[in-house]
Amino acid sequence: MRFADVIGQEKVKQHLLRMVQSGQLPHALMFCGPQGVGKLPLALAFACYLLCENPGVDEACHQCNGCRMTDNWTHPDLHFSFPVYKRKSTDRPVSDDFLTQWREQLCASPYFDIETWLSDIKAENQQIVHYVFESDAMQRKLALKSNQGGRKVVILWLPERMLVEMANKLLKLIEEPPLGTYFLLVTEDAENVLGTIQSRVQCVQVPALGAQEMALALMQNHGVEQAQAEMLARVAQGNYIKAQKMLANEDEERQFFDLFVQLMRKCYLRDIREMRKWADSAADLGRERQKRMLAFFQHMLRENFIFNLRQPLLNYQTPEENRFSTNFARFINERNVITIMEELSDAQRDIGQNVNARMVFFDLALKMAVQIKQ
Repeated sequence: MRFADVIGQEKVKQHLLRMVQSGQLPHALMFCGPQGVGKLPLALAFACYLLCENPGVDEACHQCNGCRMTDNWTHPDLHFSFPVYKRKSTDRPVSDDFLTQWREQLCASPYFDIETWLSDIKAENQQIVHYVFESDAMQRKLALKSNQGGRKVVILWLPERMLVEMANKLLKLIEEPPLGTYFLLVTEDAENVLGTIQSRVQCVQVPALGAQEMALALMQNHGVEQAQAEMLARVAQGNYIKAQKMLANEDEERQFFDLFVQLMRKCYLRDIREMRKWADSAADLGRERQKRMLAFFQHMLRENFIFNLRQPLLNYQTPEENRFSTNFARFINERNVITIMEELSDAQRDIGQNVNARMVFFDLALKMAVQIKQ
């Protein structure tokens, strides 16, 4: 993994390199910023640079043993920590239990999110966290002498999912790490990282990707035509993971859009029987897809509200979504937009807490029928 493999983020790359070359590299960094901007790829590329035996001015050499071992993420001085789940109630799960799937995902693409990881480890209906056993395993690893005689690097993905017990044990390691050990934390939700952890790391802000660099990456990595790449980059709003998903899951996005249109039309007509049928069909999707669907609905609500401003540059919709908004947007206004968004958010929360899906969606439909005529 090279810095050249990371899409954009040139300023962040130079900032990281300057810290190393000036001898002012903190022992704990936390990569913060929006989803899909390349925080994990940056951490991986930086880890490769730190473990390289003969690093250049702006890139690892990719010829030494250290570089070759980081090509398939098997370097003995590179350690990973990521959220996992209990297969059985008696399990004491640690990241190493799922290391094969983790390495496979990194080799396939370092641009992925928690939904992809849940699918990788077949845990779509599970809550995944960093358990306290993880800190014990990490202490044992870091107590060993560096295998290659140089630095040791720990990449900790999603520290906001650490249990408090795990975080408290990790504090000691972060405060007084073994000599030559560096922690690279990668968060999607910095505000929910335990405050004591935040106070002991230096935050590296990673901004959203530019539309042009995203479009270029989509064309080079996925063979997308320029017009489609530019549309995806614009709609994804700097989130490369979202752009990849839109490209790979066009059928799912289309299904969500159709369900949104159906719901709005049935609610406008106040057809209770059809609303009930809609709720039944939505309940058959499966919990993770239901959550993604409700997130898509919130996106559509925001876009239709903004559509009324008649400022095309502020809208991030596909051409088909834009055509639907031409007639529908007037029903989303200052009187109802906040209430509808809250209802969608509450439904997403309830689905996440395993509330009966048919009840959640039928209740949502009834409330929508009232709100869109406000």
